[in-house]
Order: sequence, then C-alpha cells, then structure tokens
Amino acid sequence: MARILIAEDEEGIRALVARALAQDGHDVTTANDGAEALDMLTREQGAFELLLTDIRMPIMDGIALALAAARDHPNVAILLMTGYADQRERASGLEALIHDVIAKPFSLATIRTAVRDAIAASASRQVH
Repeated sequence: MARILIAEDEEGIRALVARALAQDGHDVTTANDGAEALDMLTREQGAFELLLTDIRMPIMDGIALALAAARDHPNVAILLMTGYADQRERASGLEALIHDVIAKPFSLATIRTAVRDAIAASASRQVH
C-alpha cells in the first residue's frame, strides 16, 4: 500500500480520513497545516506516494503546498479537498500538477476511491 501525507486543519476530518485510509492498509502521516506538511515532505525527501490536502488552511494553504510539493517532489501525487466553490476555482489552473479536487463534505467511499485512483494514475505515469 501507499505512504500518504494528509494536510488538514480540521482535526475531525483529518482523523476520520487518516483512520479510513489506514484501515485500507496505507501508511498515513498527518499534518495540521500546509507548512507542517511541507516540512514533513522535505524531511522525508518526498517519500510519499500521495499528498491529500485541504485547500483552505492557516499558515500555508493547500494551493501553495501543492505548488511547492509538485516543484520539489514531482513523483508525489496530489489530491486537493475543499468545501468552498471559490477555492475549487483557484485550483482549476493546477490540472497538470494535481490529480483531482474533492468537494467536502465527502463520503469515506468517495475519498477512498479518489485516493486509489490518484495512486494508480501516479504509478502508471512513473512507469513510462
């Protein structure tokens, strides 16, 4: 299974998603915001298959995190989450860098499918 980094400032969502993905067999690490997640990515030298990040967070938002992650760790697949339509529009120019934007609220089935699809797409890109 995959190593996944979750950056989400809402503790309840972060814990719920982390628990669900861990139950699927993934090795899950969590961060409270984008800056903490970027520190973890840097410290681990990008050794994650997937970055799952909320867009709207304090300190460093998910868009800035996605841009830095894509620049420094291009093999890490990126999934964004947001509950705000305007934030979804901000992400629309990032199609080349991110796999998808998941609208909140989402079901665990939706997030699990999105994670599986992002990891599979990333793995097939790296083989070629």
